[in-house]
Amino acid sequence: MKRYNIRIAGVGGQGVVTSAHILGNAMSAAGKYATLVPFFGSEKRMAPVEAYVRVSDQPIYEVGEVVYPNVIMIYHPQVITHGKSYTMPFYTGLKEGGMVIINSDADIIPDEDRKVLEELDARIFYIPATQIAREIAGTELATNMAMIGLFFGITKLVSLEHIEKALIERFLGGTFVASGGTTALDSAIEKKFKKKQELLAKNMEVIKYTIRMAEENAWCEEEEEKIAT
Repeated sequence: MKRYNIRIAGVGGQGVVTSAHILGNAMSAAGKYATLVPFFGSEKRMAPVEAYVRVSDQPIYEVGEVVYPNVIMIYHPQVITHGKSYTMPFYTGLKEGGMVIINSDADIIPDEDRKVLEELDARIFYIPATQIAREIAGTELATNMAMIGLFFGITKLVSLEHIEKALIERFLGGTFVASGGTTALDSAIEKKFKKKQELLAKNMEVIKYTIRMAEENAWCEEEEEKIAT
């Protein structure tokens, strides 16, 4: 059984809650299970935001805060460097053998914290998610997509098809229906729909990139098992 209790920590404007929904929807699309709970204070940019997600290939009965995660995802370096988080230190409650995915292009974990993580035998993955988002999608708003892609790349919980279904549900909603009104209104709706399609395509590019990143670095859990044997 694959079961992951995930705590996502970031700041306002990074799509932490959106990515929690996409994680859950991708699991549902794959016929698997997920529960999620967002938590945030003031809804403003750069304010701390957390989301708690449980995913599994078996039914899940718990809801609420993930107190003992086996996955921690850090969407902004300031969660660690400036304590911008509701849970501090950032690794609080991490289970032995768990993983930490950090959006950073440098090692930002203080020595005393790294020692604790080593004692927990935690796996730490650094990813320049914001940089990847800018280069591929043209906006740092796709940072959350880079993080989602790496998580699914490591765990192999769902396929690209399931992730894309989750994104379609999030960004496009139901089937596109023209207004049946004036030509000008139809044109405006189609233009908006086209922009959403373009957004979906860019987000999928980011996700595919970080899934490949996990594969090329042999971070995938299946590959780790082969190496171990």
